[in-house]
Amino acid sequence: MNVLKTIRNYYFYCGIEKDEYNAVKKDAYISNFEVWKILHFLMAAAFCLLYLASLRYSMMETNRRFYLLAFLYSACAIVCFFILRKDSILAQFLIYLSMSLLFLFAAFISINKPENNATTFIVLLVLTPMFMIDKPYFMTIELSVASAVFLVWMHDVKPIDVWRVDLVNAVSFTVIGCFLNVIANALRIREFVLTRKIRIQRDTDEMTGLRNKGSLTREIDGFLEDKSAKKGLLFVLDIDSFKSINDTYGHDVGDDVIIQLGGFLGKYFTDHEIVGRFGGDEFIVFIKNTDDLESARKKAEELVAGVSKSVLLPDHAKAVSISIGIAAYNGHENNYSDLFKKADTAMYQAKADPENRFYIYE
Repeated sequence: MNVLKTIRNYYFYCGIEKDEYNAVKKDAYISNFEVWKILHFLMAAAFCLLYLASLRYSMMETNRRFYLLAFLYSACAIVCFFILRKDSILAQFLIYLSMSLLFLFAAFISINKPENNATTFIVLLVLTPMFMIDKPYFMTIELSVASAVFLVWMHDVKPIDVWRVDLVNAVSFTVIGCFLNVIANALRIREFVLTRKIRIQRDTDEMTGLRNKGSLTREIDGFLEDKSAKKGLLFVLDIDSFKSINDTYGHDVGDDVIIQLGGFLGKYFTDHEIVGRFGGDEFIVFIKNTDDLESARKKAEELVAGVSKSVLLPDHAKAVSISIGIAAYNGHENNYSDLFKKADTAMYQAKADPENRFYIYE
């Protein structure tokens, strides 16, 4: 059973567990996107040169239309690469479509000289899988279908003795290509796993397990720089009289209060919000794609009530309270710092008014 599980992991998840693979799949897709974006520029240049050469040399004239169509496809694909999201399924589909085009190109080359073995096609069977990080069984399907179509197509085109050699080569190198794809994917996906672990360690607050200041700044700035992002809500909150808690109960209790608050926020916000500890007893929450102030008020009320019940002191008769400042993003602020100043100002206004534990920047 262990052997079957290992084979399954390599064939379906590049040699790692399913959860690990899903965690780094986005990184793999982005890597594919960057590599094949460059390759499409090379494809466009190559097919353009082949088309121009076919205008001059009669021996290339039979494939002239294909060269032109392949060039136009490559040019359109390049445009798509500037439109599609790097981690989208459509981008991955486009890459597999381009692989099919390359195999078709190799078939046309083989037709030009049917008496020769299909060298270009065989080379592509080996090289193409090295440039794609994905579940290896997808590449197995791609290579198997390409080989099957090629062999059926060439059966009536090539001399039977040449076709038989191509049959042996196509089957052998399809297997080799699939095997190389498994190895290449296993090696490269582990790099993403290691990079992710390093990134998590770098971006995680050790005390609470939430994002740290650097990660918060980077992620919120990244959202604000997105031209399509027009709405957001920033919550800045900290613990009231935290110095008094440290002085009364000791720093160990103060640290425990921070840990409890971090745990509460991590459980409360579970819908892709950006949540982290800014430093000391101060926390940040950024909610994307909404500027609904009524919803912000409701969340603030729930946070204030939830913290008083969930974050406990040794003296259970006394409750922990927080103050919250809220600022709405409407596409005007240029960076995180500008938005933070507004929410921070609102938080100090909340602290100055003991009747209201939260305040919205006007």
